[in-house]
Amino acid sequence: MRKNNDLGLLILRITIGLLMLLHGLAKFGGGLEFISGMLVEKGLPGFFAYGVLVGEILAPIAILIGFRTRLAALVYAFNCLVAVLMAHSADIFKLSEHGGWALELLGLYFFTALALFFTDGGKLAVSKNNSWD
Repeated sequence: MRKNNDLGLLILRITIGLLMLLHGLAKFGGGLEFISGMLVEKGLPGFFAYGVLVGEILAPIAILIGFRTRLAALVYAFNCLVAVLMAHSADIFKLSEHGGWALELLGLYFFTALALFFTDGGKLAVSKNNSWD
């Protein structure tokens, strides 16, 4: 059986792009007040909440279609890091009630985005010739 790295990268892009996009659409539809309030509580401007739309809607769409995949993956990973620091920092060293890491979903998102940053979107991507692809 021949390996197909490009198909594997496409599956990876579709998986993390779609899963995070669903999170972003839910936040977009439900409003950003919760996130804005959390930011203000930490002394940051509330309008930074719109960064969630970049990290959870625009970056996942770019990853899905393979447009500037490495750049989009970097934005996506940064978004995950901010989510951990803003809302889940108390859980970094915790295990869930089932024995897994309490932040395993965010960890999967973060490290998968990091893997795409260090690879690229593959040949089955919309853009392939830029250094950020």
